[in-house]
Amino acid sequence: MAEERYLTVTALTKYIKYKFDHDHHLEEVLLEGEISNFKHNSRGHFYFTLKDENSQISATMFASYASKCKFEPENGMKVFVKGKVTVYEPSGTYQINVTEIKNDGIGDLYLAYEKLKKELAEKGLFNPEHKRPLPRFPKTIGVITSPTGAAIRDIINTISRRYPLCQVILYPAIVQGDDAKDNIVAQIKKANFDNYCDVLIVGRGGGSIEDLWAFNEPVVAYAIYDSNIPVISAVGHEIDFTIADFVADKRAATPTAAAELATPDIRVLKENIIYDLNQILKRTKYIFEERKMYLANLDKRLEALNPVNTLKHKREVLEGDVMRLNMLINQILTMKKHRFELLKKELDSKNPLSIMERGYSISESEGKIVTSINDVKADSIMETKLIDGSIISKVLEVKENGK
Repeated sequence: MAEERYLTVTALTKYIKYKFDHDHHLEEVLLEGEISNFKHNSRGHFYFTLKDENSQISATMFASYASKCKFEPENGMKVFVKGKVTVYEPSGTYQINVTEIKNDGIGDLYLAYEKLKKELAEKGLFNPEHKRPLPRFPKTIGVITSPTGAAIRDIINTISRRYPLCQVILYPAIVQGDDAKDNIVAQIKKANFDNYCDVLIVGRGGGSIEDLWAFNEPVVAYAIYDSNIPVISAVGHEIDFTIADFVADKRAATPTAAAELATPDIRVLKENIIYDLNQILKRTKYIFEERKMYLANLDKRLEALNPVNTLKHKREVLEGDVMRLNMLINQILTMKKHRFELLKKELDSKNPLSIMERGYSISESEGKIVTSINDVKADSIMETKLIDGSIISKVLEVKENGK
């Protein structure tokens, strides 16, 4: 029996690449298709997917050829390309290295986007007079996005850092696919019905034009327009624009930027309070010094005139003024210090760490905060966070109140 010889994956891939590279039919291939997942990196290379109704192929256009392109390719654009089909060895996938690209007009999705954008603009949905101001100090912010995406984590982390006094309510939504538009609309309406929130953030992370298409749907645009709660649109990355961005009261380049738009910075608020207190102290000191100078000048005038009785009377009046001024200064200082302490106590009382110092804790199971017995089951692993560390425990039994 002949000894079996096993190839390495690298050897097989090199052999397949050799076959591709020496097939003259693949030396110069002409393709037409629609661009998706387009990226223009810092070195000048183009990376994208070329697709039609049934298939797709990865495409790379190196900077030496990309620099000769007379237009900037975009997602959804239909193009003709020329290039060589080869194998990318690290991943073992085949791709086309594009040497020439021609614009075949604008893709169907982009045309639909521009058409809807024009229609809604003509109906006044983008008009500035319909834009509502965001609340300066929101108590509750509603977030309509996927519960498992990076967007919700970025938003919660940013709000916790900037303004921990604010509560976040997640309205979980499907943000991609055929059911996304109706789900997003339903959550916008639910948030308005609940009426808990001062502002809504609607959005998701980045993706192709197809991935973000739910936020270009007319029903989503009208749901945002009809919302009684101000809406911040935070769809995709900085370069991504959707219809939702134009209808919303504010557009944020990213979900993190949306959280920053929605909240003040607690550090800035504290700095402003300290600044105002210092200004009060400086103003009070200035008034006091001004009065002292006035007294000194008046004494000199009295000494010059030397009317004994008048001098005595003036001194009594001035002493009364000084006493009242000192009382006024003390009242102002006491009032402002009391106000500062109240604000400081309010901030400290709402600080989550302060609450935990009083013996409270937060329990999580499978990455979610436990707020009900329905969030855990027997044999679940829970992490209970205290002020000085965490306790990992296993649930032996779940009991409902009264049972």
